[in-house]
Amino acid sequence: MNVKEIKELVKLLVETDITELNLESEGTKIVIKKGQTGGVVLPMPGVNSPVPAPQTPPISPAPSLQPAGVEQATMETEEAELKIAENQMMIAAPMVGTFYRAPSPDADPFVQVGQVVEAGEVLCIIEAMKLMNEIESDTGGKIVQILVENGQPVEYGQPMFVLEKV
Repeated sequence: MNVKEIKELVKLLVETDITELNLESEGTKIVIKKGQTGGVVLPMPGVNSPVPAPQTPPISPAPSLQPAGVEQATMETEEAELKIAENQMMIAAPMVGTFYRAPSPDADPFVQVGQVVEAGEVLCIIEAMKLMNEIESDTGGKIVQILVENGQPVEYGQPMFVLEKV
């Protein structure tokens, strides 16, 4: 379960009359309670019962300074921006880490918008746990968009490039 899915579950809990949500997946149990202290329950190796995580404050919606509907419109706009044409494809981050466009701060970027790349060509580096991982293109095409700024963190599955197949 990724961060986006957890945020959606919390939003569902806040917007509805549901007071408690229990999820169990791959040895991890998540318990979210509205209006009470609660938290994540994590299994401990070698212990038969799970140990509750430290208590967290109750979940409450953040106050909004925007008129109703503006936040939803912003989210829909962001999603619309990520829509691509049939002859295009997204290249997503295969891991969590820090995105770098060049091999070093003073070097030229691996790719530029408008550049044609071939399968196996390095597009960027993602630094994860002090390891520099070269991310290569799976297919050939033209770079249409670079969606991440140099030095910014990326999440697993986050779109980084839009590639137009040629």
